[in-house]
Amino acid sequence: MAMELEEKVKLIAKDLGFDDCRFTKAKEATHAQEFQKWLNEDKNGDMEWMENNPERRKDPRLLVEGASTVIVLALNYFPTEKVDLNKSGVGRFAKYAWGNDYHNVIDKKLKNFAKALEELGGEQRFYVDYGPILERDFATDAGVGWNGKSTVQIHPKLGTWFFLAELVTTLNLNPDQPMPNRCGTCTKCIDCCPTDAITAPNKMDPRRCISYFTIEHKGSIPLEFRESIGDRVFGCDECLEVCPWNRFAKASKEAKFATREFVGMPLIQFLGLNESGFRSLFRRSPVKRLGRERFLRNVCIAIGNSGKEKDIPHLRKVIAEESEMIKEHAKWAIDAIKSRSSLVHN
Repeated sequence: MAMELEEKVKLIAKDLGFDDCRFTKAKEATHAQEFQKWLNEDKNGDMEWMENNPERRKDPRLLVEGASTVIVLALNYFPTEKVDLNKSGVGRFAKYAWGNDYHNVIDKKLKNFAKALEELGGEQRFYVDYGPILERDFATDAGVGWNGKSTVQIHPKLGTWFFLAELVTTLNLNPDQPMPNRCGTCTKCIDCCPTDAITAPNKMDPRRCISYFTIEHKGSIPLEFRESIGDRVFGCDECLEVCPWNRFAKASKEAKFATREFVGMPLIQFLGLNESGFRSLFRRSPVKRLGRERFLRNVCIAIGNSGKEKDIPHLRKVIAEESEMIKEHAKWAIDAIKSRSSLVHN
């Protein structure tokens, strides 16, 4: 019996290591108008790239002439290693950054996927999260989980620990059925947000989000949010960690997502990194794209929130040698440590 086209495409996805592959029709995104309103209200903050080609972002048919289907893929990144991040003086990285840069890992898979689809007669373009496509809308339509109250996509077998990727193709593939939203009355993700960035169910203000401040924000981090950042130096997993659906999550099989040596390193060691040391330590890591200056800005805040008096000489050295932005955050860190120490001594 001949294999159906849909079966062939899903087999390609499986052979390339993807954990799920489902289809939906290429059409205007469900929340296209809400996205435009969100942009008009400047809620993208420093993420100016989101303003590029908004019409293409809202409708994948503008990306590929004759586009018929959006193929939505999920790739598990849940770490195999357990790292004790509760140790004093250790910074937290979002789990998606524990391994190699997912863009490079997924791009290679997508290039091979696109070649295989060409042999089936398709023309396509592919994207990870950098592409002009409202990926969570199409993931939800295709049944690759549902959109949670934190706006994070949730998968019944992968929990919150997976990447999304898409191929917009001219192949006419029968769409999969959407999955019902299974969040129910749970509000754990909303309740746990340290900065109240989840303003209502399915409503996120990135300009209050720790991931935004520690990754996308280019300048000085506002004083009102620094204490809430805690010991986080790259991203935040709070709303992902608390999701009850993570009880079904299993470790990723992708070797390139293996935990890197910088996860669990003492914060003070990061302060000593020069430019070449930074680039070497974070080679092939998404952290490298942040740049040394913004990374050390984040490290200073984390030390200010969790450091001890013994860390102050290291911060003073930073003040003597680094850029104005790093100096300002180092000074804040010293004041925070001194304030905390005086409370303990009194």
